[in-house]
Amino acid sequence: MSRIPQSSDRPSSPETNSTDQHSSNSQENTRSTQKQSSRIIMIATISSLVTIIAAVWLTSERNGPGSQLLTTTNAYATPIERATNTPAAAASSEVAQSDTTSNPIANCVATETMPGGDNFYVPNAPLVQNLGRGLVVQGTVREAESCAPVRNARIQIWLNTERGGEGEASNRGSVMTDENGRYSLETSPVVSQFGQPHIHIAYDDGDYRSLFLRAVMESEDVSTFTVDFILEPRR
Repeated sequence: MSRIPQSSDRPSSPETNSTDQHSSNSQENTRSTQKQSSRIIMIATISSLVTIIAAVWLTSERNGPGSQLLTTTNAYATPIERATNTPAAAASSEVAQSDTTSNPIANCVATETMPGGDNFYVPNAPLVQNLGRGLVVQGTVREAESCAPVRNARIQIWLNTERGGEGEASNRGSVMTDENGRYSLETSPVVSQFGQPHIHIAYDDGDYRSLFLRAVMESEDVSTFTVDFILEPRR
């Protein structure tokens, strides 16, 4: 009796071989595409992490680029004025005044621009009555060498608040110093972004060299923040 050929015994047709080859190529292409996509996703993820780490490092490091520890050395404040400062500010003031030879404020040495001080700076911020309620930013501005108060100087202030970041228009404004070189502006409380809470303070017009400060606070939970500084006259 002759055996009936099974399907497995039959030679494959050219059409079948072509279909199998096409299927194999499609699978290989799919795997290749998936690998490329995985590599792209991995590279994008690493890039994002590097960006975040760099931002944190630049803005959070106490002694790193773009940072400045609380420097409320109000050498000219009265005892009553010192009592209104935050505990951290008062402590800093006492330490600085214990050695006047190392205190730039007491010696009227020009304050230097801080790294990151001009982040989100917009020239000619409008004069404002306040930028909210809850935190008073204040200080005294003096002239280098002479120690004379700088009167009628435009001081620009901007910060992060619950309304948004430093680029938010409602978080920036200017005030003028009085006859004693003092400035004061009430703002909404600072909200930290990428590290320690801080406030930007700048002078950028008139008879003195531009100055950009990034003053770091010890805590968001303060009601008064004092930053005194010295301006260098233009020669």
